[in-house]
Amino acid sequence: MSKYTATTIIKKLKAKADPSQLAGMARFGINPKGRLGASVKSIREVAKETGRDHQLALDLWKTGIAEARILAAIIMDPEKITAKQIDSWVKDLDSWDINDQMCMNFDKSPLAWKKLYDWVKSEQEFTKRAGYTMIACLAWHDKEAEDKKFVETLPLIKKAATDERNMVKKAVNWALRNIGKRNLALNKIALKTAKEIVRLDNKTARWIAKDAIRELESEQIQTRLRKKK
Repeated sequence: MSKYTATTIIKKLKAKADPSQLAGMARFGINPKGRLGASVKSIREVAKETGRDHQLALDLWKTGIAEARILAAIIMDPEKITAKQIDSWVKDLDSWDINDQMCMNFDKSPLAWKKLYDWVKSEQEFTKRAGYTMIACLAWHDKEAEDKKFVETLPLIKKAATDERNMVKKAVNWALRNIGKRNLALNKIALKTAKEIVRLDNKTARWIAKDAIRELESEQIQTRLRKKK
């Protein structure tokens, strides 16, 4: 049983919060609703204190407080979270920072690959974002995954490239870029996909593709991948 409760943790977060920061957060597209004004740095300090604590994470998520949900995403145990629990969390998403923190930990779950395929099918903006964020996070963190698994997600990326919603298009772009930064072979395949996307008659698709091409063809990325080979 955890020595911490959601109530005591919320008190810690409130003590670290600065409500005057909320307006600035909103300018970065962060939803200020249900938010105390605590920085990610201060949330991570609390996470370091509590350590991995799955039950506490579930309790914190239920509070509806944004910082508590970010903390929950950090300290939850990806080996223990169930499909029902993570789907419930995804339905609650209303800000990109909570989404991204959740995916950055959930990508270690045995359910991660299956769930991304479920979420990208959704028409709900944040659920769909979660699916594409998962692709980006897995490309970043899943060192054991074969290239084939990422190649199989590229048609999903191309399909969503015309989705003009901000939260979706940025995640689609992120997924494409991260696949292309994984190794030289995937770089070539991701660039091929990006060049197919840029030819679509759509402003959003062109932005996603051109931004990805610019980074993936950059000397910095090409040099790093050649050294990694």
